[in-house]
Amino acid sequence: MELVFIHGPVACGKLTIARALGRTTGYAVFHNHLIVDAVAAVFPFGSERFVRLRERLWLDLLREAAEARRSTIFTFAPEPTVADGFAQRVAEAVKAAGGRTNFVQLTVPASVQEQRLTAPSRAEFGKLRSLELLRELRPQFEASERAMPRAQLVIDTAVLDPEGAARAIAEGLGLPRSR
Repeated sequence: MELVFIHGPVACGKLTIARALGRTTGYAVFHNHLIVDAVAAVFPFGSERFVRLRERLWLDLLREAAEARRSTIFTFAPEPTVADGFAQRVAEAVKAAGGRTNFVQLTVPASVQEQRLTAPSRAEFGKLRSLELLRELRPQFEASERAMPRAQLVIDTAVLDPEGAARAIAEGLGLPRSR
């Protein structure tokens, strides 16, 4: 089982690239906002219960995927409400089930990120769309990104389109092609 753990800042193209990679490899795509939105329906974002339940659900799903030998692509935006060491706990859970975690970091220049922030597709999951709030939170997001495990691949999404980024990930990690 392979887990492709795609992380990067807000509006860098994580979900779009993950979907393209899923089409390329046949891997399941697990977008982190599916859990974020479910938990936020009951508990306020960032509250103690929200943080604890969100992590438990993320970990449970990824552990179950590993145990079922279901290769998966997980999208993740490092930010301060995520408990320290989360990515390492994911990798440990996947390894304990016989799988392997591949960390892929996406980057994007601030100017491109700000252009993408208001794209209509970002409304689908209630993603951050406020330029003012992004600029206010950017230092915290950057600090959270620096705490992530070292990535096997780093891709600048201003240079590659989503399909090109997906090909680069598949080739760089030696992932199988879906038929």
